Amino acid sequence: MYVGEIAPTHLRGALGTLNQLAIVIGILIAQVLGLESMLGTATLWPLLLGITVLPALLQLVLLPFCPESPRYLYIIRNLEGPARKSLKRLTGWADVSDVLAELKDEKRKLERERPLSLLQLLGSRTHRQPLVIAVVLQLSQQLSGINAVFYYSTSIFESAGVGQPAYATIGAGVVNTVFTLVSVLLVERAGRRTLHLLGLAGMCGCAILMTVALLLLERVPAMSYVSIVAIFGFVAFFEIGPGPIPWFIVAELFSQGPRPAAMAVAGFCNWTCNFIVGMGFQYVAEAMGPYVFLLFAVLLLGFFIFTFLKVPETRGRTFDQISAAFRRTPSLLEQEVKPSTELEYLGPDEND
Repeated sequence: MYVGEIAPTHLRGALGTLNQLAIVIGILIAQVLGLESMLGTATLWPLLLGITVLPALLQLVLLPFCPESPRYLYIIRNLEGPARKSLKRLTGWADVSDVLAELKDEKRKLERERPLSLLQLLGSRTHRQPLVIAVVLQLSQQLSGINAVFYYSTSIFESAGVGQPAYATIGAGVVNTVFTLVSVLLVERAGRRTLHLLGLAGMCGCAILMTVALLLLERVPAMSYVSIVAIFGFVAFFEIGPGPIPWFIVAELFSQGPRPAAMAVAGFCNWTCNFIVGMGFQYVAEAMGPYVFLLFAVLLLGFFIFTFLKVPETRGRTFDQISAAFRRTPSLLEQEVKPSTELEYLGPDEND
């Protein structure tokens, strides 16, 4: 949410995706350090667990040096002076009048829209459509099966007949990182909706391929290689769309007032599904056997249909234009809009 508020419009998606890039780099580091030749032993695993304190301490030290969101300062707190100072620090400009004028215009339009509590958001008809979209996008991330792959990747590779499952898992982590970087480069060119659809479709195909590979493994030993390709493809398509996009698009779908509550709802849904998949996948896998990924394929198909029918493209739109589309004219997001000056201090929009 913070990155979305301070980022220029034409780089909001790319900068928002950097959050996911940091996550997957952390996952890869943990996978490497978790090898038995590193810290993955009965005596050293507490040290591996304790290392997670270091990023938290680093963030605690650096956060005080980060400027407050100009949107929050001006639109919510009505503090023009601090907002102007924050804008100057973010942009490096001496004159930020154009950007501040746009914030003033947004503030005027949102005068009647104060910060909403969680219960107020859930009961609001105005925000019902973007809230449903935000929740379903979070579900499409967690119920896609990606955490089942990462939590149980080693055992999945073992059942697929892979000789060195731990190293194959690290290979999946490398693919995870590389394709998140690809998403960073593509999100402002291809758009959020397009990448999310591409990711869901690709994951669905890989889930079906994985099912076929597991079914034929005993008769065709070469299917172990097919399973590796399927899992690597599954991870790659996840990071193209469903991995990074649901988080930052939630911040884009809501204006300043309801955004914090919407992020809280989205986070709750995301982590609840994460917990359910993490705790329940092993039992579902035991019950369904090689057909377990077919379940995820069905879910992915459903999420693809929903995204195709309901999720708008938000690339190049300001927060005000996006929220106005839900308030008044559903077709607004499909129209051409005048280029915005909203925090576009890092350079011209390549899409213009």
